Amino acid sequence: MNIRVYTILFFSLLFLNLEAGNPDRQGQAGASELLMNPWGRSAGLHSMSTSSVQGVEAMRINIAGLSRINKLELGLSNNRLYSGTGMNLNSLGFATKMGKSGALGIELASLDFGDIPITTVNQPGGTGGSFSPSFIQLALGYSFTYANKISVGMLVRGITESIPDVSAFGFAIDAGVQYVSGEKDNFKLGISLRNVGSPMVMGGEGLSTKRNNPDPKGGTTYELTYDARAASFELPSMLNIGVSYDIYMGSTNYFRVLTNFTSNAFSKDQVGVGGEFSFMNQVVLRAAYKLDLGESDIETNSIYTGFAGGASIEVPMNKSKSNNLGIDYAYRATNPFKGTHNFTLRFSL
Repeated sequence: MNIRVYTILFFSLLFLNLEAGNPDRQGQAGASELLMNPWGRSAGLHSMSTSSVQGVEAMRINIAGLSRINKLELGLSNNRLYSGTGMNLNSLGFATKMGKSGALGIELASLDFGDIPITTVNQPGGTGGSFSPSFIQLALGYSFTYANKISVGMLVRGITESIPDVSAFGFAIDAGVQYVSGEKDNFKLGISLRNVGSPMVMGGEGLSTKRNNPDPKGGTTYELTYDARAASFELPSMLNIGVSYDIYMGSTNYFRVLTNFTSNAFSKDQVGVGGEFSFMNQVVLRAAYKLDLGESDIETNSIYTGFAGGASIEVPMNKSKSNNLGIDYAYRATNPFKGTHNFTLRFSL
């Protein structure tokens, strides 16, 4: 039995022995920004490209796909979250080959809430000032491909959330595997485990308050500072299993059909289907549909269910088409609000 079979068995046993999601725990996890996908290509497929994602986007979907780049890839994205809220998710990703079969990647993502008015108990209408929460993620990942058939990878992500005088820090680990087969690598299988890590807890001077000494000695009154202990919260871990198949029409045109199952530890499980059509490896159109599974005592569903779609354009930068500039757009329907828009610029060698 060769190393590829051992690797597939290892990851399959690791992932399939995880406890399935519990919809009755919906809303009990924190750091929900870990579930946000800023990248246009995978967002147009409702983040269901577990089996086929490559390059910098793999650090959000399946880290195993990071090593399936030529030399390097640089991506910059802006994600206009839930149109009408004024929230944005901005991300910068970089991936480079390490040797012949490995790749190292780094991703920086920042959630922008805009300016929020400062209010107090005595000034509920606002003090005239404002603040903006700082939610930042920094990830470092590595992936390795065996004989172009199987890729494995692991990623560590640091998470920080803060407002004035209160902050929290945590870290998460992602792991994934991809397997390809067929004459033109038509069949693809992907499994990824995401957001497994330490609980996070808020702390800082903003959780402290001053009260008079309840038992003054000698008639002396003074104040004591009391610290409130905030409850910790878990990260929104998930397991993705995806399959895709490419139907070629000529040497460069193909239609990819895919399906994906997501087991969420703190919400309903999800399943979906999607497809994308690539014309001469320069224009790609994609669409997907995803829905929640099961019932829960809580009547709320995931904000991302229903339709998603998008398109990509690859602009060659030289005659050999080895250097490309990619432009990606995606739209995802949301309930409520008016949908999310993703814009991505990519440069690859």
